[in-house]
Amino acid sequence: MRATPLAVTALAAALLLTACSDDGGDGGESDPSQAASACTIDDVGIQVGPANAAPAAGDTGNVPVTITNRGAECVLDGFPAIDLSAGGTSSTVPVDKAAKATKQTLAKDGTTSVTITYVRGEKGGESSLAVKTLKVSLPGGADTQEFPWAYGDVALKDTASGAPDASVGPFEQTGD
Repeated sequence: MRATPLAVTALAAALLLTACSDDGGDGGESDPSQAASACTIDDVGIQVGPANAAPAAGDTGNVPVTITNRGAECVLDGFPAIDLSAGGTSSTVPVDKAAKATKQTLAKDGTTSVTITYVRGEKGGESSLAVKTLKVSLPGGADTQEFPWAYGDVALKDTASGAPDASVGPFEQTGD
């Protein structure tokens, strides 16, 4: 039996319409409305340290801040905000000038970290900040988590502005 062109065209059209119907599956394509949203402080666990603390005034130390996603897949785009607090004084740690902002998607239980690099100040010195608390907020978020700072005073880069001699690097993915 020989198919007529009209029958073949009708069959092709029917198959095409069936292929385009929405059966609720993902069809292997991503839905933009299902894109991961920004990570929030409430959906992550944050750990500070263990640090490579600066042993004496003038020495440089490194403090890792590890972020673990406890919720649905989410995105970190940019740098976290890091503040060092000493009683009523607070100073924002600037981003490392050589660092480039990154965008990372964190799966549930995925981890990433940033490193705070600082110069230890002289305890009680005029050009030191007697840091007691580290505050962390995620890119684009206003909420913070606070952690005790146990790594000594931080030297000031500029005593007039109170800018700490410290910097924060980019996110570096450490796990899924």
